[in-house]
Amino acid sequence: MSHQGKPTSELGLATLSDRLRNTLSYDEEDNGVSGNKPDFRELDLGSPVSPLRTRAGGLTATTTTTATSSSSSSSGSVSGRSTAGVHLNHPRKSDSHSGELSSCSVESSPSVARNKPGHTLTSSGGTHQLIYSGGGSVNSPAVNVLPTGNICRSGRILKTGMASRSTKTDVLGSGTGNYGHGSIMRGGPASKPSVTTESGPINYSRGLMVGGESAKRMGTCNNNDPEELKRMGNENYKKGNFAEALSFYSKAISISPGNAPYHFNRAAALMGLRRLAEAVRECEEAIRLDPGYVRAHHRLGSLLLSLGQVENAGKHLCYPGHRPDAVELQKLQAVEKHLNKCTDARRVGDWRNTLREVDAAIASGADASPQLCACRAEALLKLHQLDDAFLALSNIPKFEPYTGSHSQVKIFGMLFEAYIFFVRAQIELARGRFENALTAIEKAGKVDPRNVEISVMLNNVRLVVRARDRGNDLFKSERFTEACSAYGEGLRLDPFNSVLYCNRAACWFKLGQWQRAVDDCNQALCFQPNYIKALLRRAASNCKLERWDEAVRDYEFLRMELPNDNEVAESLFHAQVALKKSRGEEVYNMKFGGEVESVSGLEQFRASISSPSASIVHFKAGSNLQCKRISPFLDTLCTRYPSINFLKVDVEESPAIACAENVSIVPTFKIYRKGSRVKEMVCPTPEVLESSVRHYSI
Repeated sequence: MSHQGKPTSELGLATLSDRLRNTLSYDEEDNGVSGNKPDFRELDLGSPVSPLRTRAGGLTATTTTTATSSSSSSSGSVSGRSTAGVHLNHPRKSDSHSGELSSCSVESSPSVARNKPGHTLTSSGGTHQLIYSGGGSVNSPAVNVLPTGNICRSGRILKTGMASRSTKTDVLGSGTGNYGHGSIMRGGPASKPSVTTESGPINYSRGLMVGGESAKRMGTCNNNDPEELKRMGNENYKKGNFAEALSFYSKAISISPGNAPYHFNRAAALMGLRRLAEAVRECEEAIRLDPGYVRAHHRLGSLLLSLGQVENAGKHLCYPGHRPDAVELQKLQAVEKHLNKCTDARRVGDWRNTLREVDAAIASGADASPQLCACRAEALLKLHQLDDAFLALSNIPKFEPYTGSHSQVKIFGMLFEAYIFFVRAQIELARGRFENALTAIEKAGKVDPRNVEISVMLNNVRLVVRARDRGNDLFKSERFTEACSAYGEGLRLDPFNSVLYCNRAACWFKLGQWQRAVDDCNQALCFQPNYIKALLRRAASNCKLERWDEAVRDYEFLRMELPNDNEVAESLFHAQVALKKSRGEEVYNMKFGGEVESVSGLEQFRASISSPSASIVHFKAGSNLQCKRISPFLDTLCTRYPSINFLKVDVEESPAIACAENVSIVPTFKIYRKGSRVKEMVCPTPEVLESSVRHYSI
């Protein structure tokens, strides 16, 4: 099975990200699992600030004169000093997966402050501090009398005799704050702004208007509140802003590293960024913090399945006491089946079935596995498809070394990380990159030193590199027979090495054994069809054997691959001339890159245009001014493109040719190949003419 379009690994990563995107911890449902609460519930609230409420044991006060002040901040924290027997107990944060902070509502206790230097006493003789999200504080006057009204959802206050007091302004940052009286109103009207900050006026009333402008302004992220950071991360994740989401989750973890849902959500963002190895570690950390975290087990199992780690994936997808997802379980079973078949086929060297089964395993769900992509590259190499193998190797997803329990996961009997280096070494060796091959197999040996297959290959690569180096030294010393033996020693260890075959062919050519040179070039081209050096040596050997058809065929292919190589063009020209002579054809232009050949007879014309290579014919008239202007340019083209036959016919001197070719306008240029006209141009510009000549020269 072959995959068209995008690489399989890329499609798989995107599919995995989409498949698990909806499992972020803002789900409302519990999936029926006891103790697996949603990771937060604050998204259900219409406002980021909840009404004041009394918590049991959270607030006690013993004063003779009661003075109450209520304040709220986006961070949900209250700070004050007890001066008259007032005790403020801070509520604890819940440890459940709901992530709901009990401090989302702000409660304050009665407080009477001592008179300190620099403080202005009110009629009650006390002050207190207001803490808000910016971390700063202001001194606000306390109030002697509690408002006697009741809090109503309609926003109206039922007054029962509350005395009217004037308000007082205090300096707050870069502006002033006006703190008046009132009760909490949901959606009620706001008073006139009396605080001016850098971003504009803000109104602070006595209490907090829930759902009003103040609440909207306090909805911004508080960098000190991990739950607020997680909420911002969730919003960015839902919009596909994975990098931003990751940043918020990371900040939340830095504040509360022991919170398992934060790590769970961070794994989701990493998956969106295709950093799967890091996502695995985050899921593992979430499970370490909470071993019964079923959703983390499920996400980790899905990740490991995509990475091809079937055994470990099964442990998490089939977590004890939890019913596995039917779709994921079906994928797990399919991948495991195809991997088992792939292992059996690879063991006996059945590389076609190996390729078929590894493709099936990737399609079944292991679509982000670097190891399965490496197995595909290995199978293609063994099937002598070196270019495809190298392409498959280049498309392997980037991976990080596995850590923890997953560092000992194996495929085909060797550790996961080592197998990729093992395959890379084989492909680099086949491409003639001997040093790269040695480096790769040495890395595999360090990762998995006990693996027999790696140890055998490491020894073979070292011996092949040594044989190649020895053969090269002998060739330079013109000891060609000994060089042949050295290259042959390397081929006994690596019988599919195209470079060693090509090098030995060069030795045979120097020794005058051209047939053996052709045979070795054929072997090299069998493994690497577009091997330029092997094609050059085979063409030269065939010329020595006077096999002009084979030589011309190789040189024509090389001419397309190397259009600017003048030596190839000249070799092709001489091979074509020799081929014509071997067929008994008359050859008029024997000089490579010579002048434009003049043709006057019809028989000569037909013989000249019958060449397999292109022939450019300039139909001209000696009295025509345009023909006189373009003729020098044709001489230039003759020098630039020596493999092309350039001919010229004077229609006034050779009317028979002009009549046979239906030429009525000059200058006319016609291009022929093997006696057939392939293109005609009437009065072309020099640019158009050269473009056509260039096209038919390759």
